[in-house]
Amino acid sequence: MRIKSNHIYCLIYLLFLYTNLSAKNNLMDQLDLLKQHQNIVSPSLSKGIEKYPFHITNYNHHLYKKPTRNLIKKLRMSFDLEYKLNKRIEAEISFIKKNNNYMSQVLTKSNPFLAYIVAELKKRNMPLELALLPIIESSYDPFAYSIGQAAGLWQMIPITASRFGIEQNWWYDGRRDVVESTNAALEYLAYLYEFMDKDWLLAIASYNSGEGSISRAIQKNKNKSLPVDFWNLSLSRQTSAYVPRLLALIEIMKYPKKYNIELPVIENEIYFSIVEIDEQIDLALAAELAEIELQHLYILNAGNNRWATSPNGPHRLLIPRNKVQIFSQTLSLLPKDQRLRWRRHLVKYGETLSEIAQQYNTTPNQIKISNDLNSNLIQSNSFLMIPMAYKKLNTYTGTSDQRLISKQNKKRSGQRTEHIIKRGESFWLIARKYNVKINSLATWNNLSPKDMLSIGDKLVIWTNEPVISDKPIKRKLNYAVKNGDSLYLIAKKFRVTIVDLARWNNLDQEKILRPNQKLTLYVDVTKQSS
Repeated sequence: MRIKSNHIYCLIYLLFLYTNLSAKNNLMDQLDLLKQHQNIVSPSLSKGIEKYPFHITNYNHHLYKKPTRNLIKKLRMSFDLEYKLNKRIEAEISFIKKNNNYMSQVLTKSNPFLAYIVAELKKRNMPLELALLPIIESSYDPFAYSIGQAAGLWQMIPITASRFGIEQNWWYDGRRDVVESTNAALEYLAYLYEFMDKDWLLAIASYNSGEGSISRAIQKNKNKSLPVDFWNLSLSRQTSAYVPRLLALIEIMKYPKKYNIELPVIENEIYFSIVEIDEQIDLALAAELAEIELQHLYILNAGNNRWATSPNGPHRLLIPRNKVQIFSQTLSLLPKDQRLRWRRHLVKYGETLSEIAQQYNTTPNQIKISNDLNSNLIQSNSFLMIPMAYKKLNTYTGTSDQRLISKQNKKRSGQRTEHIIKRGESFWLIARKYNVKINSLATWNNLSPKDMLSIGDKLVIWTNEPVISDKPIKRKLNYAVKNGDSLYLIAKKFRVTIVDLARWNNLDQEKILRPNQKLTLYVDVTKQSS
């Protein structure tokens, strides 16, 4: 019995030692994990917090950070494009640092779109650094337009947009639509990555200048037995700076304190929701339903060129997340035939669909759709239902017309003059006439030198030299309204604007004129001969 007791005591003692040793080892393991986790927080391994979500409940839980709600910090921890600092990147960093507020301003502008683009990159397993490309392309301005005909956040030119199925018409330009343009831009970048043998720097350079120019530069180096990485290629000045500028932005975002740059806080949540609306709607009405400013709605839905969404779609709107519920509720209560305002138009003898469409700021095709017409033929004394804006057109500040007016009215150096485009004129001829640069002429008028000029359109010109132009000779004219006359037809006949005609006579543009009604006009007699 005594031997058995000793055995039992020995077993108890050994069990005690084993338990203490296991506890000690367990504690050491957990402390090692804690040390590892603390080390992961360093900038060089900044992905660690999200990649290794350790959770130790018994020891120092207050040391473990919750996932950040700041998108900028989350991006910083997720960057993985490899690069080494060099003089070209450092030159771009210096350039950015000269404007202390640049990073803060451009990232603040990105707020409505950045989280969405980051989410789309994650879906495709693409580098999150690509979300910074719109900073270089457009400063995150969805209305940006370049002299090379590039538009939107991603600055897509028409041919590239068409290549990826983006609609561009009178009502709508998908290059400015954040959903459509982001999808196309990321598809293009993914294609370029594969095309460039999975080299992201070459893919990014190709996005700027096209895969053809980069391929030619690579082949030229191969023929000379030279390296074919981005840094050794002979490229245009713009493309040579494009990749270093992106890498400079990445470097600053990773180490803002190192460069003494303060970055804003951006919520790590997609700003908007996509709401299906089924059919066309007046944008001023949509803004009221969502209880937001009309300009704010245009910024989120910059693809819309006019006062309403396109009759051909896309039939959706981007609405701030905190306004989706009220918008959806109020939209469901609104009868579909009240989403647009309608005017009953009596067709006058000689009127065409194009003239009527221009009068009501719509398109012939829209009138045909609204009235179930199969052709452009219309009969006099018949009625047409015309969709119209709920508010005055100048309140729709995001339309292409109002953006043009805003651009033309921007104060610049020199003397402002206006030029009405005549048959046969081009950018080159007009720029030469006023001794200004073609690119400046285009920029002042929100155009590209490649855009077509339309006869009768107005260009604004700023010059310091005396303007040599055909000086208008204006005369006052009294006119009696005839049967079938409208403000549009009278304005067209005497080559004046409807706005001026209404202003001279204190008229409402939407009211119908009476036969024998007296009107006063101030016409340029030099324009009346033809």
